[in-house]
Amino acid sequence: MNANAQISVPGAPQNGLLAALPAAERARLAGDLELVPLRLGQVLYESGETMSHAYFPTDCIISLLYVMRNCESAEIAIVGKEGMIGIALFMGGDSTMSRAIVQNAGHAYRLDAQILKNEFNRGSAFARSLLMFGSALITQMVQTAACNRHHSIDQQLCRWMLLSLDRLPSDRISMTPKLIGNMLGLQAAQVASATDVLKAAGLIEYDDGEINVLDRGAVERRSCECYGVVKQESDRLLACQSNV
Repeated sequence: MNANAQISVPGAPQNGLLAALPAAERARLAGDLELVPLRLGQVLYESGETMSHAYFPTDCIISLLYVMRNCESAEIAIVGKEGMIGIALFMGGDSTMSRAIVQNAGHAYRLDAQILKNEFNRGSAFARSLLMFGSALITQMVQTAACNRHHSIDQQLCRWMLLSLDRLPSDRISMTPKLIGNMLGLQAAQVASATDVLKAAGLIEYDDGEINVLDRGAVERRSCECYGVVKQESDRLLACQSNV
């Protein structure tokens, strides 16, 4: 499938890493990119599993989870239209210790793992963009670990909502308390308690698995500094992409 048309159509969902590439590199990749639908809860790969493809989201969000031996899990990062899934492929490996699961349904461009490696080894603008994104993703992972250890549940929830909203086209997030708990490593009752606090403060509406953020500014003020750190690094990435 030739995806060059989708990448270049104004107003169409795009992936930041791909859209920022020089025209010649986009053209070289176009024939190998396949635009695929991703459904809510779909697992792109499991922990330790060999990755056959990389994914470049356009209008969906992918959550990276660390899975323990007892099958409990906690989110370590989320990726949307700003990045890609599969950084291990250009960092010397074919698998990773995290699970990749679709947090919000949508679409992504899929690229064969070997083609990604070949492009990275060219040392092109694409390779530099991948490295910058990898740096930003590692920052998010480190900050998430610190946040989960040192900040309150409602602060963690605010951080998670803000990072999700940055990657979505609206102020609505579709997510049940159970799924949020799986993402944050919390019990559903803890999630319900935290959402009740935010609802009582007039920051959100939450009904039947739909979160509607009413006052984003207030959510940002209630969140810990972790959101700002991650956003600053993501903004730096976007600025660098435009100069690649």
